Amino acid sequence: MELIVGMSILTILAIVTFCWLLPIIIIALSNRTSGAEKAAWILAVIFISWFAWIFYALLAPLNKR
Repeated sequence: MELIVGMSILTILAIVTFCWLLPIIIIALSNRTSGAEKAAWILAVIFISWFAWIFYALLAPLNKR
């Protein structure tokens, strides 16, 4: 019984961690931005969370090439 509860908690923790890391992974692998702009977006996601990722999806790249 304790093993099942422990595995359930571990599974939930793994899912939450994956969902938290998903926007960071998407931005890191994206070709829409590069260099300092990409680093700024990743830092925004880390400190502001999902709202920054939504803004990234809508606004990036900020500068026209």
